[in-house]
Amino acid sequence: MSRKIKKIELLSESRKALETGYKLGSTVCYQRRCHIIILKSEGYCSKEIGVILGCNQLSVNNWISRYEKLGIAGLKTKSGQGCKPKLIKGDLEVVRKAVQEERQRLTQAKLLIEERLDKHFCTKTLTRFLKIMTAVSNE
Repeated sequence: MSRKIKKIELLSESRKALETGYKLGSTVCYQRRCHIIILKSEGYCSKEIGVILGCNQLSVNNWISRYEKLGIAGLKTKSGQGCKPKLIKGDLEVVRKAVQEERQRLTQAKLLIEERLDKHFCTKTLTRFLKIMTAVSNE
């Protein structure tokens, strides 16, 4: 028993936007989602798309329905997703003072910062925060 494959009809503008998103998208997730819609418009079934992209058929169907409801904007990741940052710009002054006090020992500076801000994080988080803040201040 074969089922009829639902095909998405794309206007030339939509297709160009999806191809641009697939080739030049800001994240891999967004590129993959654009690819899902392009493959669906070419007549592939959800199961085949899942095999091609290495994802679940249910995920493929969810992205297709989200595209149908919201358009290409629906393929972007919503804001607020993912882990929240442990250190924020408001913590910069406390971090700067602690690093100046313990210039040679970043782990000691980390302990001072954790004590002063009542936050817990790893040394890699502190290193990454310092790198980002240095880059921002050099612009």
